[in-house]
Amino acid sequence: MSYIVDVQSTRRYPLPFARAVAAAANEAMTFESVSNGAAVTLLLTDEEYIRELNRQFRDEDYSTDVLSFPAGEPMPGDENLLEYLGDIAISVPIAERQAAGKGHDTVSELQLLAVHGILHLLGYDHLDPAEKKTMWEKQALILKKLGIGEIQPTEDNHDE
Repeated sequence: MSYIVDVQSTRRYPLPFARAVAAAANEAMTFESVSNGAAVTLLLTDEEYIRELNRQFRDEDYSTDVLSFPAGEPMPGDENLLEYLGDIAISVPIAERQAAGKGHDTVSELQLLAVHGILHLLGYDHLDPAEKKTMWEKQALILKKLGIGEIQPTEDNHDE
């Protein structure tokens, strides 16, 4: 499958970070059999900007590791357009801290967050135990395909 993954950043981050999140997004979309040609935007940013996004779009005044913004359903007559899944914002400084706290590298944490974000765009959630189990299992399988061992998302990942 071929996908369009547009990686942007609000600061200069190491190039391997952008490559890693793009690879993770591609792997997650392949794993979930997303339509060929689907597109997503990933934003690598800092704590201040992700906090502002969280405040503006979720009415939550804290920084977090990852936010997902689904694009919604395509409009009638858009059958020939690319399927745009939505946008994902990832806080690099929070990812760095979480990786250090869990004893793995930042690239693996960024890939986990990219996969997590893609799954949210595809409708997965972790609000109840059954949904969480499904989402966490899918994350683990996708990360394994990326060559990453068992790492779990940080659940209390905000500064209030």
